[in-house]
Amino acid sequence: MLAGAGPTSARSASATQKKGGAAPTAEQVAETVVLVFGARERLVQIRRTGVERGRITRTTDDGRTEEIAYERSFKRGDTLEKDKVRLDQRRPTLDYTLVFNDGRVFGVVRGTSFTPREEDVSGFLADSRHGIETLLRYKENGSTISFAGKDKQKGIDLWMLDLDDKEKRRTRFYISSQSGRILWLEYSETPAGATAPVKFKRTFHDYRIVQGTRVPYRTVLYMEDKQVEESQLMSVVYGVKIEDTVFRNPESAS
Repeated sequence: MLAGAGPTSARSASATQKKGGAAPTAEQVAETVVLVFGARERLVQIRRTGVERGRITRTTDDGRTEEIAYERSFKRGDTLEKDKVRLDQRRPTLDYTLVFNDGRVFGVVRGTSFTPREEDVSGFLADSRHGIETLLRYKENGSTISFAGKDKQKGIDLWMLDLDDKEKRRTRFYISSQSGRILWLEYSETPAGATAPVKFKRTFHDYRIVQGTRVPYRTVLYMEDKQVEESQLMSVVYGVKIEDTVFRNPESAS
């Protein structure tokens, strides 16, 4: 795993790009991104806990559009696998909750726990397995990164960075070499009931500064180049007090 990177590495990546010399290293690109999103120490301190509220517009298999209001609460652990995450969703026909705690996912409806569908679990875990946090926390997660080359799309110069986590799940990040922002990412997964991997792409838009850290307020998910989901963040606050009982399975509550 790469070590010893910091602001110097970030400046070095930009300098390498401007000089048009040798390609930057994977470490230089990754540390540039970490610095642009708020710097590692600030991210750890500010984003120890958080509550996000927003709206998801999802296209169902039969082509209908579904609107979902959500509230996502989290408590950061030493690694992504030790995080505690709760996602409350208000759907047109049902309100229910998904929780990640102690390395497993369970659902809650009207105070009773249940085993969620595999596709719901995969979608819920995608943010941690194939998301911005996956790259921002690559060091503590023990992930492997590699520089996959340069590209240029729609006039934007890009760095491509591959990240493989400990479970060998790969995510490719497309990063603006000018701003250091993640513009989109791609990964492949085999959905429940499918026999072959499917390509997913998540794009990030409307970046804003929240408590000294950079946050995309709109994201769009594509499956095989077809838009299937759009998320709009309405509000987010970090550093709030969240009790562990928020993430407790009702069956284990005393």
